[in-house]
Amino acid sequence: MTIATEHHYIVRDGNILQGEPIVGGTRTSVRAIVELWRLGVTPEEIPVHLPHLTLAQVFDALSYYVDHQAEIQAYIVRNEVPDDLTHPAARTDA
Repeated sequence: MTIATEHHYIVRDGNILQGEPIVGGTRTSVRAIVELWRLGVTPEEIPVHLPHLTLAQVFDALSYYVDHQAEIQAYIVRNEVPDDLTHPAARTDA
């Protein structure tokens, strides 16, 4: 069941990513968009990497993040890959 949020493009669906906020009509989480942005990808560049998204959807996801930072941060932490499972060249502490 899809549940609307106060953000036009952002929904929750218990059947997709266990209800994590996503861009409606996709399986792309707000978390994924925020993580790209935090890596230095500008909002305008994100649709280049995720061409199924519009710039409006990207900005709405970032707006959702600003309004729900603790929630999205919890999803980011929950989905982190442990250092012992990552290649040494990909680690930020190396």
